[in-house]
Amino acid sequence: MAKESKQEEIREFYRTLYRAWGPQHWWPAETPFEVIIGAYLTQNTSWANVERAMENLRRARVLSLDGIRKLKLARFERLIQPSGYFRQKAKRLKTFISFLDDRYEGSLERMFAQPTPKLREELLALNGVGPETADSILLYGGNHPVFVVDAYTRRILERHHILPEKADYEEIRFLFEQSLNRLANEQETIEAPLESGFPGTVHQPSSMSTAQRTALVQVYNEMHGLIVGVGKFQCGKSRAKCDGCPLQPFLPAISDK
Repeated sequence: MAKESKQEEIREFYRTLYRAWGPQHWWPAETPFEVIIGAYLTQNTSWANVERAMENLRRARVLSLDGIRKLKLARFERLIQPSGYFRQKAKRLKTFISFLDDRYEGSLERMFAQPTPKLREELLALNGVGPETADSILLYGGNHPVFVVDAYTRRILERHHILPEKADYEEIRFLFEQSLNRLANEQETIEAPLESGFPGTVHQPSSMSTAQRTALVQVYNEMHGLIVGVGKFQCGKSRAKCDGCPLQPFLPAISDK
């Protein structure tokens, strides 16, 4: 498939999914720091497990930068145990706070005020932060214009013959950013349904999901959330439920497979 054809198909994916399912209200968090906690905790686990861990932190009244900073490591591990790999994740989050304190005097505002390439490089240098985690923090925590690539994205691209599932992360990110950049001025003209036809649970609006952001960042935000919906409820890892999926009309012809 030619480069321009791939980009236009991705734009059509966005238009079609948004018209079918509407806003996804992602990321479900009240503060930028909650986004960062969630980005770490969601590694290698389901969001349901993350929510259980987050609720433990909330009940313990430590779901804040200062709360985690002062929290003893052993107790931190116990509280986030539902998320799995809790010892690794607790240490990695403590490392992030040390980075924030040393580099930005503990200020998330100062950190997020950095140029996107600079901050992305700094985040990627931290232990346990890969591209998906770094980009989730940048996009959802700091409203930086970066697209988040996950396993759902790879699966959908593979099944639609756009890119192989094992394509390089940066190649996929570049393709989506180049494709979606044209939609920033079009977003307001794409009508969402009056009632969501989403097959799963759409998150309720939160402080972070309704935060003021540029049109481009909003498009990246919505596209990632919509892809998560397709991957979770239609395009499963072992079985694809193509009937009823808004993207079914875009599937390659059998003769192309």
